[in-house]
Amino acid sequence: MIVALIDSGLGLLPTSAWLRRLRPDLDLMLSTDPDGAPWGPKSPDWVIDRVVTTARRAVDRGAEVVVLPCNTASVTALEHVRADLGPSVPVVGTVPAVKPAAAACDSVAIWATAATTASRYQANLIEQFANGSEVVGVACHGLADAIDAGDRVAVAAAVASAAERTPRDVQGVVLGCTHYPLVADTITEHLPAGVRLFDSAEAVARQTLRRIDALGRPASGSGRVEVFRSGVPGELPPAATVFAAGRALLAAPGDMRDADVEDATSL
Repeated sequence: MIVALIDSGLGLLPTSAWLRRLRPDLDLMLSTDPDGAPWGPKSPDWVIDRVVTTARRAVDRGAEVVVLPCNTASVTALEHVRADLGPSVPVVGTVPAVKPAAAACDSVAIWATAATTASRYQANLIEQFANGSEVVGVACHGLADAIDAGDRVAVAAAVASAAERTPRDVQGVVLGCTHYPLVADTITEHLPAGVRLFDSAEAVARQTLRRIDALGRPASGSGRVEVFRSGVPGELPPAATVFAAGRALLAAPGDMRDADVEDATSL
């Protein structure tokens, strides 16, 4: 069973690490897009074409399930990918964890990219799931780019800026970009003690496994990780090794250090 995960950059690592932890036998096909990144500022038609083409190529290469661990791709292209691939190929999208955060906290901040923070999509999520909680959006300028570069200094600066603009009385922070769980430790350091973080990576991974089980087909593999960069076979960039999730994916399934797996898949 090959599961394809598609994102412009390293935002696919947290969900991939959860899949590796929960089902180390699965074969993973990781598709990033350094030539087209970032996707957020691009036009919807451009994103749709890019994501649909990548998903179709992944299925042609043997993927039986497609995951979009990227908010931009999910918002813009999810239904188009499903329509293109048809009902026989499960396609799993990502939604920021606003609903569980609002259910657990009276006040919530959503950390996301500037484009997502200003989007009608996020406003609709707040309207639908705020459930009486006070919810505020915080644009994390440059954070996803710093993560893709593996630049911990730039990460710390972007996190500090976002933390300064986050109300001090928030009880929870939703990590509204799939890149952000990779630096959850840094985010926690810059927030008041006791603030809870919420992200979607584990939920997306578990939903993926449910969709795999529903296929009723043999789902074992060798735990192989295959990487494509803008459609060309390659490797995860050196920046991936800065993060525990990247190191866990680069290790052989039987060689993963417990500490790396734990750090990569929990907040």
